[in-house]
Amino acid sequence: MTVTARRPGAATTSPYALPHLDVLESEAVHIFREVAGEFERPVILFSGGKDSIVMLHLALKAFAPASLPFALLHVDTGHNFPEVIAYRDRVVRQHALRLHVASVQEFIDDGRLRERPDGTRNPLQTVPLLHAIDSRRFDAVFGGGRRDEEKARAKERVFSLRDEFGGWDPRRQRPELWQLYNGRHAPGEHVRVFPLSNWTELDVWQYIAREKIEIPEIYYAHEREVFHRDGMWLAAGEWGGPREGERVARRLVRYRTVGDMSCTGAVDSDAETTEQIIAEIAASRLTERGATRADDKLSEAAMEDRKREGYF
Repeated sequence: MTVTARRPGAATTSPYALPHLDVLESEAVHIFREVAGEFERPVILFSGGKDSIVMLHLALKAFAPASLPFALLHVDTGHNFPEVIAYRDRVVRQHALRLHVASVQEFIDDGRLRERPDGTRNPLQTVPLLHAIDSRRFDAVFGGGRRDEEKARAKERVFSLRDEFGGWDPRRQRPELWQLYNGRHAPGEHVRVFPLSNWTELDVWQYIAREKIEIPEIYYAHEREVFHRDGMWLAAGEWGGPREGERVARRLVRYRTVGDMSCTGAVDSDAETTEQIIAEIAASRLTERGATRADDKLSEAAMEDRKREGYF
């Protein structure tokens, strides 16, 4: 018998090999179905951003033609982009979904939260989020976090155990060999679930293109009034910008990620189609959070500190 050695690193071809987007889709669908069978009251965090949109699309696929067995939860900062809120409400109506809204403004109005001096409300989302999880007894919470976004998120497992206070402890992460997920949790604890953990920003956009998924128009190049702060183009608003000396300019920009208007920066871009965005991202050396999220720049461990307190 003659054995032919294969050159190390050489590509293998197999009639059973799936395109990488099909592999990622299959993994995510499996995760949704696993949670549906293992937990009693799961919920999907939905902001109207591209990652949560793809996550919802995958969830709908996982249970089609039946209706989605999960509700949606949006933590509304009150400083959201109007285009994104309009998109959120349109999608909820289109698919007859149940939407719960946890309002940061309500917590400020009744004294449970206080405005920050810098005007940003992203760090204030943790308290309303944990209150919604506790009061509605959600035991599994789907999030759109990806490991390529930020170094703290790179530490997450797909099933991430949170304690009775919603806190995250990296030392309590469980092994997930062979896609075996352990959802066991004590009373009062819950599990955060990340179906897009193994996706990249480029994967998300390639999937949006393949599936022809509608997304808010602010992800595409458009003219907008912005001002420059800390290396980013921020939108003017009642939250506290621009400050003295910061000049507003009308520029052709787009958003790579969507969050609170006070800390989400736009990037200069003329990409008006999904294909042009894919080409732009393929040439970029910065993640979308690293390039456009001021709240991640508060300290070296800003995201990890917030995650330990119960953040997304």
